[in-house]
Amino acid sequence: MSGIRHRLIEMHRAGHLHPIPDMRFEPNMTDRAPRAAAVLIAVTERAEDDGHGPGILLIERPAKMRTHGGQVAFPGGAIDPGETAVQAALREANEEIALPLSKVHVIGETDSYRTGTGFAVTPVLATVPPDLPLRPNPAEVDEWFEVPLRYALNPANHEEREIFWRGKMRSFIEFHWEGHRVWGATAGMLANLSRRLRWEHSA
Repeated sequence: MSGIRHRLIEMHRAGHLHPIPDMRFEPNMTDRAPRAAAVLIAVTERAEDDGHGPGILLIERPAKMRTHGGQVAFPGGAIDPGETAVQAALREANEEIALPLSKVHVIGETDSYRTGTGFAVTPVLATVPPDLPLRPNPAEVDEWFEVPLRYALNPANHEEREIFWRGKMRSFIEFHWEGHRVWGATAGMLANLSRRLRWEHSA
């Protein structure tokens, strides 16, 4: 087992021993019950002295998509009937970026995140080897990239923003990495995960 995976397992276990109040979520702006979905937070088992250290795999949606066009996201989507959150997250990651499932080491689920578009999203934390030959599915993904774990989970990099939308002020988090804007549900899930793992304080 890699050192990165071992650390994440221990931090995930310790971070979920007690409830944390005021985790982020979005007010539901639809008139339907939340639909179950799952995403994969895949951390590369990259050594700390290898460039930026371990990273998180993110994708950018094609601008032409009807919903979420051009947005940065985790691989993931709706949970099909009979699937668990883990199965859905792995299936979607394989479909979207050809992530080989045999290379994924699942650590566990973390805090569900409710989106304003009517989804209850279960993030699934896992590790993968670095530098896998991933292939974006052009129908769903323009490109994939890796943002350093230490950067993505550092609250100092999470900027609070507000926007007036559908008659109300809405708050959200965003941060930028090498020309990519990470915001909304993706940034919110990372902010919640940072409170569970506290990676920026780890050795």
